[in-house]
Amino acid sequence: MNHRRRLKQQIDNQVKRIKKADRERPTLFAQTVYIGTLGLVMVLPIIGGAYLGHWLDSMMPGYSMRWTLSLLFAGVVVGVFNVYFLIQNK
Repeated sequence: MNHRRRLKQQIDNQVKRIKKADRERPTLFAQTVYIGTLGLVMVLPIIGGAYLGHWLDSMMPGYSMRWTLSLLFAGVVVGVFNVYFLIQNK
């Protein structure tokens, strides 16, 4: 009799865990927003670095892409760190 009670309790606990996991599963909308956020935190520093670098290069006489390429690369590095930290904090 004790074994039945223990088995019933284990089954009840598993059912509760399954129902809780089903309720807490992210929806398609929530997953889409998360992926969109990851994209933005990756792309915005890259675009910002490229624009800032282009603006700085246009201030210098002659043709130069030094600042554009440097800040574009810095934007990639910042974007990768942003995505990494966002994923770690989830």
